[in-house]
Amino acid sequence: MKDLTRYRNIGIFAHVDAGKTTTTERILKLTGKIHKIGEVHEGEATTDFMEQEQERGITIQSAATSCFWKDHQLNIIDTPGHVDFTIEVYRSLKVLDGGIGVFCASGGVEPQSETNWRYANDSKVARIIYINKLDRMGADFYRVVDQIDKILAAKPLVMTLPIGTENDFVGVVDLLTEKAWIWDDSDDPMSYEIKEVPADMQENVATYREQLVEMAVEQDDDLMEKYLEGEEISIDDLKRCIRKGTRDLVFFPTYCGSSFKNKGVQLVLDAVVDYLPNPKEVNPQPEVDLEGHETGKFAIVDPNNPLRALAFKIMDDRFGALTFTRIYSGKIAKGDNVLNTATGKTERIGRLVEMHADSREEIDSAQAGDIVAIVGLKNVQTGHTLCDPKQPATLEPMVFPDPVISVAIAPKKKGGDEKMGMALSKMVQEDPSFHVVTDEESGETIIKGMGELHLDIKVDILKRTHGIEVEVGKPQVAYRESITKRLEDSYTHKKQSGGSGQYGKIDYVIEPGEPGMGFQFESKVTGGNVPREYWPAVEKGFNTSLDKGVLAGYPCVDLKVTLTDGAYHPVDSSAIAFEIAAKAAYRQSVPKAGPQLLEPIMKVDAFTPDDHVGDVIGDLNRRRGMIKAQDSNPMGVRVKADVPLSEMFGYIGDLRTMTSGRGQFSMEFSHYAPCPMNVAEEVIKEAKERQEAKA
Repeated sequence: MKDLTRYRNIGIFAHVDAGKTTTTERILKLTGKIHKIGEVHEGEATTDFMEQEQERGITIQSAATSCFWKDHQLNIIDTPGHVDFTIEVYRSLKVLDGGIGVFCASGGVEPQSETNWRYANDSKVARIIYINKLDRMGADFYRVVDQIDKILAAKPLVMTLPIGTENDFVGVVDLLTEKAWIWDDSDDPMSYEIKEVPADMQENVATYREQLVEMAVEQDDDLMEKYLEGEEISIDDLKRCIRKGTRDLVFFPTYCGSSFKNKGVQLVLDAVVDYLPNPKEVNPQPEVDLEGHETGKFAIVDPNNPLRALAFKIMDDRFGALTFTRIYSGKIAKGDNVLNTATGKTERIGRLVEMHADSREEIDSAQAGDIVAIVGLKNVQTGHTLCDPKQPATLEPMVFPDPVISVAIAPKKKGGDEKMGMALSKMVQEDPSFHVVTDEESGETIIKGMGELHLDIKVDILKRTHGIEVEVGKPQVAYRESITKRLEDSYTHKKQSGGSGQYGKIDYVIEPGEPGMGFQFESKVTGGNVPREYWPAVEKGFNTSLDKGVLAGYPCVDLKVTLTDGAYHPVDSSAIAFEIAAKAAYRQSVPKAGPQLLEPIMKVDAFTPDDHVGDVIGDLNRRRGMIKAQDSNPMGVRVKADVPLSEMFGYIGDLRTMTSGRGQFSMEFSHYAPCPMNVAEEVIKEAKERQEAKA
């Protein structure tokens, strides 16, 4: 039996370019897992093993690896920072017990950090904060601590202070022990000395240590009393309080360093062991029934309980499909049969492996608390639960956002459709935010994703990994339609053709709903004019019609239908007759209810050096953007704006041209908003032309 108290399942997450992957490399070096450090900018990082990652210097898919520090096993997941791959962060956080939030000392709290922090809050993941890149120009530890407090509404518990900054950054002061860790210039993480605190920092260290002790002892009333009475609190007691506060998300222990220069990472590793929870200390996962309702039972982390495991990621490689799985309770071994509650089918466990980026170590069994990969499962997808066939249960599934952008693709070689179809189906299994559909009218293959970069990478994977060259169409925006007016209407469906006919009459109100509400149906029929058994048929008729709006054929959202009255025939009425009546009623009424086109609005966060702010803001205004805020920092200005997605294609090229290559931006979906009339007319015209071309 493994000692679960010595386990830490952690993730490293941050904004793109804050140094997550570099930090992971340093951790692997310090724990003896690798001997030569691979650099991201040279395309040699251990966890960035995809060609696309090595070329672009970004992490695209989360990589899993295990290592040991002070007799504790750390299962680490390095997640992407780019906003188009947020889904990877979300699903990794879902199965982790703790995390390290990495922030850049000069960039501070950047847009993606906010999104990832929000996801971690939703998943109730305990975190420590690591402020990296203190050797960089414009680095300011205290400013970033302030931003974490103000922007993320998180309480940082400062544990280390930097000694020097930018080129003069040489080490950190550990506030608990009040000792200075100073590294030499050899860039060897082990070449450090522990000294007394520099004289010019003693006052600052005393102030911050007092703050640390005060925040920590609030977790224990007895210690609080001792402290107020002037007693010295021992380091062990302080650690116990910090561990409790971290686990309860009251505060977040905050460290600093420079991963690239190998300074400060040991203290972060110590903090993982000292303060982040082990699998037994995390709130157990709720179990749900097949309809998604909580049953009141929980998957308690215990190897002797029935098996409960969540497949959180699927990756296809040369050995077959790898299903990354977090085991919450029970045990799993080679040769076991497990039930997939989503499909109702049992699968046999062929091989189990422990992952180290793209290399693997075969194991015979795993137990509660482990994160392992299972090789060769056939029908398991992300979010599926694997459990004991004799005692089935489902864990809370994952919810993924809808894609906002799509392009049509076609293989360049004739007859390549089948090969492309097989490759795409593997890619869809790996990434739940990537969708593939076939346009029924034109037969085109449409791929949908979270942004231009997301789809670019997918096309690149098709080419490199699967050897399929494709032609890519123009990006299409996922518009929606809705209505603006309330309308009372009536429709009668009557068909007599000898024998029993069809009859269904409905009186109804159709009205706009709240944004984001989707479709709502209510029946206020009294007296049995429309029998209760036909109400679901009316709802189904309206609901299935919503897929095609009346303006340009985009899905219709945010409307409510209330069935007020109607009539039926004792012989000729049927569920099908009322469903047909509802479909015809939709076509009849929506055009009269003030239909309008909605477009996706993106939350854009653009970074620019000071001297180009005017150009960037002017350009965003031309793109119909609404400027929300401007934040200055020593490196430049962050401009936040809401901009329609249709205006953002190719933006990265324009931004780099305007800012001499120094600008960066990220965007994520914010909400749908009504299209201006001139834009709507253009979109509707294009949609009609496409339909005519297909006809």
